[in-house]
Amino acid sequence: MTTLSDLAELVRAPAALSVPGDVLAGAAVAGTLGALGARACGLCAASVCLYWAGMAANDWADRELDARERPGRPIPSGRVPASTALGMAAGLTAGGLALAGLAGGWRALGVAVPLAGAVWSYDLWLKGTAAG
Repeated sequence: MTTLSDLAELVRAPAALSVPGDVLAGAAVAGTLGALGARACGLCAASVCLYWAGMAANDWADRELDARERPGRPIPSGRVPASTALGMAAGLTAGGLALAGLAGGWRALGVAVPLAGAVWSYDLWLKGTAAG
């Protein structure tokens, strides 16, 4: 049975602590930090969802390689079924896009959609190529 701890390991939950700082640093550089207000939480949450989606998609895409090189990871060890990882990646992507749209409107979606596309493209096709 998959546990919350297994899912947290799959998405490398603690690593996402750096993600809100990136959002806030970008807003500070753009001079909009003070204007963000309540939107900041939604945009930070959207970014965390997209980050976690990328981690889950990466492990799903690398499940055969991980079975040989990192058998203790959640998917090859059998603690997280591959279908669960793929579903989490898709769900977190959808959640991240929804949060971006709700918190930041069309401008935020204009960043989040291509970012999500880049994450999925990298994990599924570009990793290991010159484009990656």
